[in-house]
Amino acid sequence: MDGQNVSFPNTFVLLGFSDHPWLEIPLSGVVLVSHILTLMGNSSIILLSLLEPRLQTPMYFFLDNLSMIDLCVTSTIVPQLLTNLLGPEKTISAWGCVTQVYIFSWAGSTECALLAVMAFDRYAAVCQPLRYAALMHPWACVWLAAACWSSGLANSLLQATLTILLPLCGRNTLDHFFCEVPALIKLACGDTTANDLALAMGAIPFGIVAPLVVLMSYSFIARAVLKLPSAAGRSKAFSTCSSHLLVVTLFYGPAIYMYLQPPANSTQAKFMSFFYCVITPVLNPLIYTLRNKDVKAAWRRILLTQDGRKSFKAR
Repeated sequence: MDGQNVSFPNTFVLLGFSDHPWLEIPLSGVVLVSHILTLMGNSSIILLSLLEPRLQTPMYFFLDNLSMIDLCVTSTIVPQLLTNLLGPEKTISAWGCVTQVYIFSWAGSTECALLAVMAFDRYAAVCQPLRYAALMHPWACVWLAAACWSSGLANSLLQATLTILLPLCGRNTLDHFFCEVPALIKLACGDTTANDLALAMGAIPFGIVAPLVVLMSYSFIARAVLKLPSAAGRSKAFSTCSSHLLVVTLFYGPAIYMYLQPPANSTQAKFMSFFYCVITPVLNPLIYTLRNKDVKAAWRRILLTQDGRKSFKAR
């Protein structure tokens, strides 16, 4: 990172959406509102699960971890994106770029693993109800969450470090709105075989195994639910899984589109990344709040408790 080292610049130019300058002001408004809602929504879910004993279950424990991932992504990407959308300079410091590369890779990998664990949790709840307490014991949940975060960190350290060590020969213009591994690899002026191999190896657990676990879990869930004799039982089982299934679709849909079949048009890729970094962190808490009776009931209890305290003090 030395200033004399031309292989890694001191600053990077982020082209972002500069090829569509008329979009920058509207996008900045969307980004600002989404960022505020993301901070409020995900923080409230974490706070709610801490305050409400009825939400201290494995599903909400993993949901807290998902909210923390969303907060990491939006806090790392959005402030710099807002600065570049509203300001004349479209640059980011070298350390800022490195931070984005490491944290975004860590968060993305961790979320892949976490969604698979959450799918297994729903499988255990629906298909193994008598063994659920033993399978999803509190310490088992802690170890599963730790495995998600640590495996994501290991993948991030490998991918990001190999990318940062690439010679860039002074190239510093990224056709993106933030720094990520594939965008930096495109700038390299040396051999990227090791990076390509590392990406392929990393795609096996996070891009293939994790989605397969989700697919298998929901296949078993669907088979078990369809065997239920009552329509009410089937409806309750499907409603238990619908929120997570929708979040999985919102995550893996853009991810598969971006990384397994990258479009030739870079603008499309940037908008898919924009959806993941800006829009998805807003939708996740909304999905779990609006579609979940437990969360809505917990909010009502907390609000009624606050109103009761105010009325008591007024007396």
